[in-house]
Amino acid sequence: MLPVVSYQIADSIDVKSFKAISSEGIYHYDADELFYKIGPETYVYVFKYGVVCFLNADESFCKTFLDKIAPYCKNPFERPLSEEFQIETNARENKFGYNTIEIVNADTETLRLIMLNVSQSVALDYFSDQTNLLLEETNSHTQSLERRGRLAISGKSRKMFIGKTLNLKNRISENLYIFDSPPETWEDENLNRIDVGLKRTFDLQERYRDIREALEIVKENLELFKDLLQYRTSTYLEWVIIALVFLEVLNLLIDKIFKR
Repeated sequence: MLPVVSYQIADSIDVKSFKAISSEGIYHYDADELFYKIGPETYVYVFKYGVVCFLNADESFCKTFLDKIAPYCKNPFERPLSEEFQIETNARENKFGYNTIEIVNADTETLRLIMLNVSQSVALDYFSDQTNLLLEETNSHTQSLERRGRLAISGKSRKMFIGKTLNLKNRISENLYIFDSPPETWEDENLNRIDVGLKRTFDLQERYRDIREALEIVKENLELFKDLLQYRTSTYLEWVIIALVFLEVLNLLIDKIFKR
């Protein structure tokens, strides 16, 4: 059995800078990921969206590698998310189980594909957690709107909430591309079947869809909050104008009274 463990350790990793100081053993790389072949059956996969995945690596090696990559992480987590998986090699046929896969050929591309899917799964856990936090905060404001007829946050706090929501939504949206199938699966029927099977095992498509739907709900509520903010600002300006006109009229009346 070959163990796979994937960690979401930060919001993002500077893949380019890390490659510059750690290029030994690189088997594949692009702007978004680094794939290292450390030994005959030991691999490390680094993704720019903050995930590091190990295959058949002992705990000591994993800790050393994570310490090495830490300076290149943006917003590192105190408690990384993780997901574990098991690969059984030399099977008679490819077979999927709960947190396990049996494969006929343990070639590098097949192992890389498995590590990719495990990493996508832990990344989905992270994005799902972040989306749920957005929903909870959004729901608290909509409930206040229902009970009190207005939002329970000031204009400045509301703007800060809108900014935080937009930043998180953009970060999630820009990284959801990772759940597309890699180009290698388009050309290799065996890799494609393994990819489809793994996506079904991890419920990647359904979890991906849930995140997108939740983001749409947040977006709709955000538009409402923005409209309310603009309406409140507009109403405030109208009252300011009315007050200024009233003062001007009052001033004219006082001038006329004293001139008499």
